[in-house]
Amino acid sequence: MKFGSSIALLAFGLFNAIRGDAVPWERIDKNNSMLLILDLQVGLYQLGRDWDATLYRDNMMAHAELGKLFNLPVVLTTSAQQGPNGPLPKEMLEMYPNSPLIQRQGEVNAWDNAEFRAAVKATGKKQIIVAGIVTDVCTAFLALSLRAEGYSVFANIEASGTTTALIRDTANSRMQQAGVQLVSLFSIVCDLMRDWRNTPGAAEVLPYLDRYMPVYGMLARGHAAAIENGTVIPGEAGLI
Repeated sequence: MKFGSSIALLAFGLFNAIRGDAVPWERIDKNNSMLLILDLQVGLYQLGRDWDATLYRDNMMAHAELGKLFNLPVVLTTSAQQGPNGPLPKEMLEMYPNSPLIQRQGEVNAWDNAEFRAAVKATGKKQIIVAGIVTDVCTAFLALSLRAEGYSVFANIEASGTTTALIRDTANSRMQQAGVQLVSLFSIVCDLMRDWRNTPGAAEVLPYLDRYMPVYGMLARGHAAAIENGTVIPGEAGLI
């Protein structure tokens, strides 16, 4: 029994070691990363039912604007946009009038499209930030393909959407097991920025967060208001 327990513990430790070594911690480097706007189409948006509709719209726009905020190479792609999937929102298209827009006519997995593969490779970047609709097909299929090609993939979990929470969680688990980094919008922003004193830093990032992450925007507004008002009311002084 003791021998069997020791073998089991050894196997468990080896399994965890393999898992830990498979995908070492990696920071997003703005000089080695690019942004993919993947099938965030106005028709497919209707399938993003694992989010509040208004919140999800804002999450999509926040993801798209990362390229402008950090001056990242951007590749846009759509799936069969002439049908019910529809085009990308015009706001996204207006952000990147000079970036490649690959209109796939049939390929479900964007990596199956030669023009898309060429556009990604042309950036010369090895870290890819991605979000798409739906999470279990568009995001997962491409993320897994990119991992197989040796790319580091950071999936923005707040800007991908699908039909149910169960399907989302299953897709995220599948990607994670393949070494895809599952990341929030704020973690992407902070990793790209690194330091509030950088450029882009507080001056550029705080207005962006005020639009797309109002909980932090209001934090900054409250601090600014306190400085402007310059008054401590009774009971406050002892709290700091």
